[in-house]
Amino acid sequence: MTINGKVIVVAVVTVLGISCAGAQEPAAARPEMDHSKMDHGAMSGPAPDTGHDMGGMDHGSMQGGSPPPDARDPHAYSGGYDFGPISPPRMGDVHNFHGLMIDRLERIRTRDNSYTEYDLQAWFGRDYDRAVLKAEGEVDGGRLHDARTELLWGHAIAAYWNTQLGVRHDGGIEPSRTWLAFGVQGLAPYWFEMDITGYIGEHGRTALSVEAEYELLLTQKLILQPRLEANFYGKRDAERELGSGLSDLVAGVRLRYEIRREFAPYVGVERSGKFGGTADFARDKGNQAMATRVVAGLRFWF
Repeated sequence: MTINGKVIVVAVVTVLGISCAGAQEPAAARPEMDHSKMDHGAMSGPAPDTGHDMGGMDHGSMQGGSPPPDARDPHAYSGGYDFGPISPPRMGDVHNFHGLMIDRLERIRTRDNSYTEYDLQAWFGRDYDRAVLKAEGEVDGGRLHDARTELLWGHAIAAYWNTQLGVRHDGGIEPSRTWLAFGVQGLAPYWFEMDITGYIGEHGRTALSVEAEYELLLTQKLILQPRLEANFYGKRDAERELGSGLSDLVAGVRLRYEIRREFAPYVGVERSGKFGGTADFARDKGNQAMATRVVAGLRFWF
């Protein structure tokens, strides 16, 4: 069967003409829909059954209303599966942690004496709240001298800062003293480790202790640590040979080698001084108010 080319052209032109005419039909020529005669109520009836069962969940109640009872149940939509014999995971702030840091256990040598000094901190608790034990002092001639022990409750107030509240007890020299302690401990900008504590004692006594450390990594194992410690007292305490104002100041540097992170020997040198009334008490007993000290010791934790 042969189809004439003229017939095909005429058919195409005819179809295109009909389509263009429909597209250009004026709005007035088209009948308008009368919306007033539509039954809108019928349109708001029950939704058609789509075959998806939503479990009777009221999605409207989720928008500002009360959530369904199982909204926070981790097993609500698990199909019956759980952790089985494996303990379910727990967030970090519900675990109890503990540790003991012996920051300084060292032998100190001055021009006319040598003695042992310790400085430790232990803790037990969680990320936000924990019990803290601090202890430092001197052992000279086999006797404990000038010991300070603090039992504190620590509470995290920021990512790198804890507040501390508790009691401090001074021993080693009679008479002993007991203080109410409150302060902050943490990591200051530029990686300075700070420990600032105020104290209130009997008979209107007050005190302030400030400690600052910085760790400079020469290598991953060799670390240089400058350290500064100062103590202030609000009033004179002749029985414990303490004057008012700045009582003592120690500044030094230690170089340690971490055989492991948990175990590091070190050596160092520091300058210690007593000031004001405290220096007068030292001179009256024939002791020096200023001294250069060579130290060697261990730092370890577990």
